Amino acid sequence: MYTLEFWQKRASDLYLPANALIDGKPVNAQDGATFAAINPATNNVLAQVSACGQAEVDLAVASARRAFEQGPWARMAPTERKKVLLRLAELIMAHREELALLDSLNMGKPVMDAYNIDVPGSAQVFAWYGEALDKLYDQVAPTAPHALATITREALGVVAAVVPWNFPLDMAAWKLAPALAAGNSVVLKPAEQSPFSALRLAQLALQAGVPEGVLNVVPGLGEQAGQALGLHPDVDCLVFTGSTQVGKYFMQYSAQSNLKQVWLECGGKSPNLVFENCQDLDLAAEKAAFGIFFNQGEVCSANSRLYVQRSIHDEFIERLQAKARQWLPGNPLDPASRAGAIVDAGQTGRIEAAIARAGQEGARLICGGRRLTIDGSDNYIEPTIFAGVDGRMSLAREEVFGPVLAVSAFDSEEQAVRLANDSIYGLAASVWSDDFNQVHRVARALKAGTVSVNTVDALDVTVPFGGGRQSGFGRDLSLHSFDKYSQLKTTWYQLRA
Repeated sequence: MYTLEFWQKRASDLYLPANALIDGKPVNAQDGATFAAINPATNNVLAQVSACGQAEVDLAVASARRAFEQGPWARMAPTERKKVLLRLAELIMAHREELALLDSLNMGKPVMDAYNIDVPGSAQVFAWYGEALDKLYDQVAPTAPHALATITREALGVVAAVVPWNFPLDMAAWKLAPALAAGNSVVLKPAEQSPFSALRLAQLALQAGVPEGVLNVVPGLGEQAGQALGLHPDVDCLVFTGSTQVGKYFMQYSAQSNLKQVWLECGGKSPNLVFENCQDLDLAAEKAAFGIFFNQGEVCSANSRLYVQRSIHDEFIERLQAKARQWLPGNPLDPASRAGAIVDAGQTGRIEAAIARAGQEGARLICGGRRLTIDGSDNYIEPTIFAGVDGRMSLAREEVFGPVLAVSAFDSEEQAVRLANDSIYGLAASVWSDDFNQVHRVARALKAGTVSVNTVDALDVTVPFGGGRQSGFGRDLSLHSFDKYSQLKTTWYQLRA
């Protein structure tokens, strides 16, 4: 059914939302400022999007505060909020093609990945948190007979959510679903590279029954809209997914303003360890390629460091090269393309510079390494593998956020764990071995929020996602996510005898 021609035709008459959504209404920036939303696969301007600044952020926060204090959302019975979130999940799936195209055109990912993974995944997140709402119980503490102490969860109030461009709809859903389920109002700032799906999602939320003002979207540049949210004195909590450096800025903004809660999911340099006890090297190579080349390597938890036991190193590299050839980029609207365009020229240039620096520092290029031009756009990078990467090289230490893999050999389990943990990050890790005792030891020793055993980047709405060190703190997904969007209240009733 889905062909290149189908998606091109669908894209030609696609509605591209370009205004902020505040208090349920489309809003232009008061000063008339806009920024260009560019399709990286063509370098064509898709739309001029409202560039929100302090004035629009103030309006959005005021709307969110008013909706929280005076509106029905926070006071709805859980079963009523549940109905709205389930309806939103249904609407997301009803607009599956449209939402997939919006993300593909905006940031270059293969449209079929957005259609098959991102959009259904986002709908599932809203449905899961909706279903969770009437199954959460508060607590009664053990007290003396003449007292009753209850422990209840309450919504925080106004939540600011700042999300990245690599999974625009998914990351918005990860933040919005639990925040809204808990009864908060939200001001969402999408990345300037990918505002469309967030704006369309907010329109669908209104259609589903989310009251006006409960969800506001302020597209804009990070230095303006993002900073304004970080410093705003009436934002109770800010959640962020993005780079470690920007995460540090938000911590500073909190200290400079009202000490708002800040929850960060930042960068990563995730290790993938393949031991000689792994019986299925072909599967391990296939997953190693997926772990770095999926979504053009633009994944915070990408398995960008590969450690292979020396006894199987050369054989594994041969298998890996064959798998890498299956990830050559192509037109994102072509269903045959497993990889698409890098999000913009700036990011493409940074990846290209990282590749050049790896060669200069002595890493051995195994395959790839070139910037490609497809249909007139040079925002494409070949799947790239370097071997002989020393732990002191920049490629082993710095997040590239592109399809570039650093491969190193190790001799012992202890050395593998030491190399894997030699990082400022602690987001994810993978381990391959058929020795159960070994994988158990190694998984316990790795400093990572998620350790995937005999797979890579394991992920599900039912389990928490997040890391430590400079990858941030707090968890997305699972019931644990509610910890970020609610606070505990103790109520002590002293009873008369």
